[in-house]
Amino acid sequence: MQIQTYFEHTLLKPTATRKDIKQLCEVAIQYNFHSVCVSSSNIFTAKSYLLKGNVKICSTVGFPFGNSSTASKVAEAKKAIEDGAQEINMVINLGMLKNQNYVGVYKDIRDVKLAIGKIPLHVTIEISELAKNEILRVCQICIDAKADFIKTSSGFSKSGATLIAVKMIKKTVKGQLKINASIGIKDFETVLKYIDAGADRIGSSFSVKIMEEMIHQEIDI
Repeated sequence: MQIQTYFEHTLLKPTATRKDIKQLCEVAIQYNFHSVCVSSSNIFTAKSYLLKGNVKICSTVGFPFGNSSTASKVAEAKKAIEDGAQEINMVINLGMLKNQNYVGVYKDIRDVKLAIGKIPLHVTIEISELAKNEILRVCQICIDAKADFIKTSSGFSKSGATLIAVKMIKKTVKGQLKINASIGIKDFETVLKYIDAGADRIGSSFSVKIMEEMIHQEIDI
């Protein structure tokens, strides 16, 4: 198992500078992470530092709260792809879900997916804000809308991924979607637990710390 290929190395702080993005990309290349996740305004910067590697760029859309209009999400997603993003990470409209406007949630996701075609779409559902029945419902909506990944968390809510939620999502989607366990995963042992629970991608800003821990323990990567 090549643990490093699970990582979506993340930097979404609103204060992120060009120097911060450069460092993010350099270590992503060094450790051969799957991707970096950046805001859409930082795609050009990330792209300029990833020319020599195989690391992909994942751009956020409607981030971090998901309550922008569908039209604006679609426009942002299209522009992100045009600028060089190879994956898109959108946030659902939580208000719509709480209002039981399931058709609205579906259309929000579907329209973004239609706009980006075969580009992988990660849909952040913000599990810390949802009851169990809402998580189950939005899983089915994501399947119907042809999303590619369900992502647990944005990092801008009460908490991040939980093993219970990942296992629940895994059981619900039955292989029809991949799972991006994101936020709060800070050590190698926890990474293994999430992969064992069904995670296909690990979204973390602690990716380097985890890799250094593995190297220190002489774990084969």
